[in-house]
Amino acid sequence: MIDTLLSYIAPHLCCGCGKIGALLCDDCKYNINNDASVLCIACGIGASDTGICKTCDVAYTRAWCVGERSGVLQRLIGDYKFQNMYAAYRPLALLLIEHIDQLPSTTVVVPIPTVASHVRERGYDHTLLLAKQVAKHRDIRLRQVITRTNSSRQRGASGVQRVAQAKVAFKVTGKINPAVPYLLIDDVVTTGATIKYAAEALRAAGATQIWVAVIARQLLD
Repeated sequence: MIDTLLSYIAPHLCCGCGKIGALLCDDCKYNINNDASVLCIACGIGASDTGICKTCDVAYTRAWCVGERSGVLQRLIGDYKFQNMYAAYRPLALLLIEHIDQLPSTTVVVPIPTVASHVRERGYDHTLLLAKQVAKHRDIRLRQVITRTNSSRQRGASGVQRVAQAKVAFKVTGKINPAVPYLLIDDVVTTGATIKYAAEALRAAGATQIWVAVIARQLLD
C-alpha cells in the first residue's frame, strides 16, 4: 500500500525509455519479451525448446529464462537488487510469469534462498518476492523448503569458487512430495551452479519432477 501511495506522489520512470508512469512501460516490456532467451539455461550455449540442451546433465527437466542480463532488463534487475527499488519485483515477476508455461495445479514454487546479509542490506528478500508473485498469479503453493548452509557471497567470485560454494550451500528442510512438481525460482543465473545444486538437493530429498525459472542469464566476467 505504501508503494502504491508513493507511485502517485513520485511516479516511476521506465527503466528503458524514461516514460513516466511505470518502471517498465508496455513498449519496453514488449521489446524484452520479443528477445526472449532460447539458449540452454545450464550452459548458455546449446539451444533447446525445453531450456536445457541435450549435453547438460542437471537434476531439472524444464527451464525458463526471460532473457540475457543486458540493456533494460539489466537496469531493472540492478535497481531491484542494488538500488533498493522494491517496486521492481512486480514488473520482473510479471515478465517471468509470461514466460512460464501452464503449470499443474499441484506445482510447488520454491525460491532459491537469499543470503541473510543481503536480505538485511536490502530490507527485503528479492527472490522470495518474485516467487510469491509467481505463486499468486498461477494460484499454486509456495514453500520455502530449501535453506542455505553457508553465507558465501557470489558477487565477485570466480566460476570455480561459485561452483565450490554452491555444492555445499543448500539443504532441504521441508517434507518433499515425490508426486508433485517443484519449480525453483531465481533472479539471475551465471555459471548455473546455484540452480544445479539446489535442484540436486531437492532430488536427493525425494523430488522427482523439478523445473527452474529465472529472470536473466549473464556471462561470468
